[in-house]
Amino acid sequence: MTTSTSTPNGSPLRSLRSSVASAPYDAHSLSARARLGELLTRLTGDEKHAPSAYSTLDVLWVLYDRVLRASPGSVDDPDRDRFLLSKGHGPAAYYAVLAAKGFIPEEWLDDLAGPDSRLGHHPDRLLVPGVEIGSGSLGHGLGLGVGTALGLRAQGLTDPRVYVLVGDAELDEGSNHEAIAYAGTTGLDSLTAIVIDNQSSTHGWPGGLASRFHGWTSSTVDGRNHDAIEAGLRAHTGAAPHVVVAVVEKKG
Repeated sequence: MTTSTSTPNGSPLRSLRSSVASAPYDAHSLSARARLGELLTRLTGDEKHAPSAYSTLDVLWVLYDRVLRASPGSVDDPDRDRFLLSKGHGPAAYYAVLAAKGFIPEEWLDDLAGPDSRLGHHPDRLLVPGVEIGSGSLGHGLGLGVGTALGLRAQGLTDPRVYVLVGDAELDEGSNHEAIAYAGTTGLDSLTAIVIDNQSSTHGWPGGLASRFHGWTSSTVDGRNHDAIEAGLRAHTGAAPHVVVAVVEKKG
């Protein structure tokens, strides 16, 4: 396992550009880093969730840029991969990535949660192209991911993969325990959970977060290293659900 050694500067969304620029990315990701930093500075009004945005930024970018089989032209394609943001209470990074990949106009970023804005403090699948679920209330995304994977299986759609991003503290919700147990027991092999580990969980977990996912394959990676994140996301074997634990800086 490799872990990041950088520390967050606690800056608000409009000042995240300098934070993004100083993160330990690989050289291949320099242009993406600068671009996402510019987009993040356009989002204001949700400063208290800036750490949540920063912690998910790299995983979201690698997922959409390198792994996820989804595009602005395939938002209604039954064979697309699905991404569910369970950690939906800090969606700024998600909006920035969607804008960078062309799912939404960049101009939408200038009016976060305004009276006529489609971008709320929680993402809404009915208002934002490419968003699969409305989220923000922690603990329900992984259960929805299990249901989505089962629904695809029932329709005979075996190619799409379902990715669910959760926070480490969110795993304390009982609904996640049920989803983890069910997916592991039934071998729901089209499902990948991504856990952002910024040590925000009050109690932690003996043996590390991956040990909570019984019956799953797992990868624990540096959540700032794009190549490591990609390798972790692609490490599923096809015989079981897969979890990627992305370790980032400690919250606060």
